[in-house]
Amino acid sequence: MFLVMAAVLALPSLALAQAGSTGLLIPPAPQGLPATTTTATTLLLYIINIILAVVGIVTILFIIIGGFRYITSAGNEEAAESGKKMITNAIIGLVVVILSYVIIRVIMNALAYGLV
Repeated sequence: MFLVMAAVLALPSLALAQAGSTGLLIPPAPQGLPATTTTATTLLLYIINIILAVVGIVTILFIIIGGFRYITSAGNEEAAESGKKMITNAIIGLVVVILSYVIIRVIMNALAYGLV
C-alpha cells in the first residue's frame, strides 16, 4: 500500500518533468531583485510550504484510516464511533491546515512586497 501511495504522490512531479518546473511553490522575487536572489522570506515560505504539504498528506492518511475503521467495524459501535471521530478530527485538521496556509501566504506576501 505504501508503494502505491508513493507512486501516486510522485506522478505530479513526473508530469512537470517536460516543463522544466520543479513544482515547488516558491514565489517570485520581489521587484527590483534578480530572480536568483533568495531572500529570507522566500526561504521561510518554501519551508512552511513543505511542512504544510506533509501535514496535509498525513491528514488525508488519517481520513483513509478512519474510513477503513468505520467500514470494518462490523456492527461494533465503539469501532464505528472511533472511525467517525477520526474522520471528523482529520477533516477539522485539514481545515486548520488550509486556513493556516492562507494566513501564512497573506503575511508572507505582505512582508515580501512591502505591503505592511
